[in-house]
Amino acid sequence: MHAVLHGFSRATVATLAACAFCCLATVAQADLWTTAYYPGYRQSYLPPSAIDFSVVTHIIHFSVIPNADGSLNTGANGIAPAYSASLVSAAHAAGRKALICVGGASSGTGFQGATTSVNRTAFINNLTNFMAVYGYDGLDLDWEPLPASDFNQFTNFVKGLRSALNGFATPKLLTVAAGAYPSYGDPPASEYAMFATLQTQFDQISVMTYDLSGPYPGWVTWFNSPLYDGGYRIPSTGNLVPSVDGAVNHFLANGVAAAKLAIGIAFYGDLWSGGGGTSTGGAALPRQSWTNAPTMTQVAYFDIIGSHYQSNLYHWDTNAQAAYLSIDNPGSANDQFISYDDSHTCQAKVSYARNHFLGGVMIWELGEAYFPSQPAGQRDPLLQAIKQALATPRLTAIQRSSQDILLSFTTLPLASYRVLSTTNLGAHVWNTLTSGVPGSGSALQLTDPGAASLPQRFYRVQTPP
Repeated sequence: MHAVLHGFSRATVATLAACAFCCLATVAQADLWTTAYYPGYRQSYLPPSAIDFSVVTHIIHFSVIPNADGSLNTGANGIAPAYSASLVSAAHAAGRKALICVGGASSGTGFQGATTSVNRTAFINNLTNFMAVYGYDGLDLDWEPLPASDFNQFTNFVKGLRSALNGFATPKLLTVAAGAYPSYGDPPASEYAMFATLQTQFDQISVMTYDLSGPYPGWVTWFNSPLYDGGYRIPSTGNLVPSVDGAVNHFLANGVAAAKLAIGIAFYGDLWSGGGGTSTGGAALPRQSWTNAPTMTQVAYFDIIGSHYQSNLYHWDTNAQAAYLSIDNPGSANDQFISYDDSHTCQAKVSYARNHFLGGVMIWELGEAYFPSQPAGQRDPLLQAIKQALATPRLTAIQRSSQDILLSFTTLPLASYRVLSTTNLGAHVWNTLTSGVPGSGSALQLTDPGAASLPQRFYRVQTPP
């Protein structure tokens, strides 16, 4: 009899001969890419030597800015020759890919000018020359905002750029940061349909599944980057509140392949404060309405932990799968609601990406969750949470106990597991042995009663969020 334990949905963890009661333990192979943005302005704070490239598969240097004439502003975000050289060198030494990003927030006007029929060729040449001179492995596009009125220029630009990148002796990568939802006022499916037609041009489509809320008229307090909408609707419109799952489903429904997509993990959060007309005075909880709008500011994870976090303020919203801090001062409107991605969120998003067969996850951005004063191994807690999620289950074992088979594998304290079994791999029919098994952070043992009497048995472990 032979038993094979498969990790997650796609990665084989170990092959074990149960009849001989021996175990070949191995480290799980990562089945997702992890693409991380790394701004040039963070480079003196977080040097490339401090990046854990065992987690990061692709690093995107952020960013050069398009000028309307097709030239590049290379200094606005701290991109300098020495910085490019040090990042590319570190990434290549680790066997990873380094890309240069063009664009960023409010770059749309520059793209509009640079991609006209008059300037497009020169713009593409400027980009590919910059990439080649500094040894990058490809380009990342971050055209923001990208309204439907720009789709024609964007399409022509992408096709021209893809052709130019394919012209290198070793074709270069082309990735894109895509909005989770269409620009305000655009047709609901316009952006998703456009990316469906262009998906073959891109190696990765990173969906910016963050900045999903704000103190807009008719809205409510909501999370920055929740996995699910929980069935909650915006009171003024009746539309479901935004979520990672909502955005992903829109891309998939319009024909974008799951394997092309990555979901965003935010190494920052939103701090809501003040406001009036809510049940508690000011904004202190999700799903609160207001008469006088609260303010909202972005806060880096290191500031959330250093200046705001207390264990008694922490909450986990199971419907949204999102973390938050609630600071409620009785009788005062000076309350705070802080929505952010923590270790739990990071692990839930890895699980979501796996179980929806996505290509990977994307991080914005590495420096916002880096603590240089902490000891080695504790300086990048969110990145380490992702690493732990990608590598679990790390060790596996199968043993016989009388007529039963005992399965054991290491687990995460914040994960939930489903174990499937089959007697015929070729049939691709899997039965659920057990589901909803909580991880403990240590080895978990499960029993398959009577399985030792079967001629062969195969197992698969999944980590649903």
